[in-house]
Amino acid sequence: MSLRQLATRSLCAAVWLSTAMLPAQEQPATLQSLQPIAPQAATANPTAGVLATVHGVVRNTATGEPLPRALVEIEGDAETGTLTDGEGRFELSDVPVGPQTIRVRKPGFHDRPYATEDLDYQGGGPAHNVLVAAEMPDLDFALGPNSAIHGHVELSTGDPAKGIALALLKLVIRNGRAVWMEERSTKTNEGGAYHFAGLLGGVYALFTEPALESEPAVAVVAPGAKFAQAGYPSVFYPEAREFSGATLIRLKDGSQAEANLRLTLEPFYTVTATAVLPNGRRFGSNPSDALSPFGMLGAVTVMDAAGHSLAYKAQFDQAKQIFQASLPDGTYILAAGAASGESKRTGLEASAKSLSPDQEPLAGFAEFTVDGHVVTSLRIPLSDAPSEAVHLRLALSIGPLDQSPIRVAMRGGGLVAITATATEGPMDGSPAQITMGINEWDQPGMIRLSPGAFWISTRVGDSRLCLDSFTAGGVNLAREPLNVALGASLPPMEVTVRDDCAKLALTLPPTLSEFLPGDEPFYTVYVVPDFDTTADIPPMNVHPSSGATFTVDGLTPGNYHVYIFDRPVRLEYRNPAAIAALPTPGQAVTLTAGSTSNLVLEVPER
Repeated sequence: MSLRQLATRSLCAAVWLSTAMLPAQEQPATLQSLQPIAPQAATANPTAGVLATVHGVVRNTATGEPLPRALVEIEGDAETGTLTDGEGRFELSDVPVGPQTIRVRKPGFHDRPYATEDLDYQGGGPAHNVLVAAEMPDLDFALGPNSAIHGHVELSTGDPAKGIALALLKLVIRNGRAVWMEERSTKTNEGGAYHFAGLLGGVYALFTEPALESEPAVAVVAPGAKFAQAGYPSVFYPEAREFSGATLIRLKDGSQAEANLRLTLEPFYTVTATAVLPNGRRFGSNPSDALSPFGMLGAVTVMDAAGHSLAYKAQFDQAKQIFQASLPDGTYILAAGAASGESKRTGLEASAKSLSPDQEPLAGFAEFTVDGHVVTSLRIPLSDAPSEAVHLRLALSIGPLDQSPIRVAMRGGGLVAITATATEGPMDGSPAQITMGINEWDQPGMIRLSPGAFWISTRVGDSRLCLDSFTAGGVNLAREPLNVALGASLPPMEVTVRDDCAKLALTLPPTLSEFLPGDEPFYTVYVVPDFDTTADIPPMNVHPSSGATFTVDGLTPGNYHVYIFDRPVRLEYRNPAAIAALPTPGQAVTLTAGSTSNLVLEVPER
């Protein structure tokens, strides 16, 4: 299992309490059901066919200096592009009057980013919406210089460190919280050098993947044998074996960081283990046996003593029916996920019945220490994979189910999505999605998570519905993470949705509600609940051409604060310290059940 995937690689386990994905309008960077309240009626365009000249300058955000040889072009029209001159100036001729989308690019630079760091929004950032008029003001664009991390890997043997794999993690904001995600990976060149270019400003962590001098020998050796293979353990920059000891690398736009690592050659010892089904049979001896993910992790996972996933690879040898890994000295956990159609059958019962078509998920683990010799005869007892039901409860305000908007949502699908995000440090795993028929209220969805601590966030897929509560035993999931112990079951969980939701109408002040000639300003708006909730409300962009007033619906009644910024801002809004550090306290608003509240946005001065 590669630690280039160790990025909390999504770090998300999505549990769907529906039969469909969330609607497209719920993608980050636009808020659910964001619509103009009173759109203007379409009128004939008296300037149709009129052409104008667009001109301006492109600057370097880090220095303020003009930026030469930047490409400025009308999106969708490759023939209109032009490069800025030595003074950063550009001119586009014969541009149709009216709204146009302009992009500005230069190798080694980036335009403004998106306000969200979700996976679908990692491109070049939003384009510029420009109203072209016969008399155009100068446009003033700015690009930020990219950053880079570079360095060398040195081996204790003095040999060239060619082909050493490195992975780069970045601290990003997801669902209002800071989490670690994989940025990218690379390998050293023949001289042991590496280079991560094109980075944005931020906080990063760097580590090497383990490297053996050659492929591990697939052989069973006697207990206590000294058989070993030389290799280089995984190291977090500069020399930590665990993520908690890593030195963080902080970059500003245009900065260059050097991070050198030294790897020490150590013996790697062979570790072998067999897994045993609940009926006592050895896993792998029957064609019905299959590997399956262990929670959010892979089918075979090497962990440290605290249950955190490590970079070391493990595999299952089908021919010998053993799990195997090569590891340096240390204390570890070997976790396995499996499935078997006969896992619960024993003796005559197993021989009398045919296999079930649905294989039952199983999981197990073994703790051990590598101390100067191979480890054999490990036994991994497999049992039902730890899981818990997520029940869905309805809080109806207008009587029977047939009269509620929930009935409509049940037909359309996409009712509730739950996301679990690891609280700290990288871990392996890919998104896990479980489907539950939403018309069968007595059939809960099931959630399975690997060991660790997870923040929980919730989105409701129908704007007529909103989250009332999400409980997990006695844990306040809005303030505390959900802790999952190795081999332990999760607490009972219940999601409650309601149909008496509130709406919030946001209005730009009159002086900013008109789309004027030039580069249109846009504002990033966060609607943040003052009360404890796992409900996630993504940021949205507000700009004059979208209409002066917008509604945000599907909000849980209660007290909120609204924060507005004149640029893309990635706000850690679930962190009270981050909110307290803002230059303005935000605008307070109270939302009443079943009602629409109005708020005129107090836009910061540019």
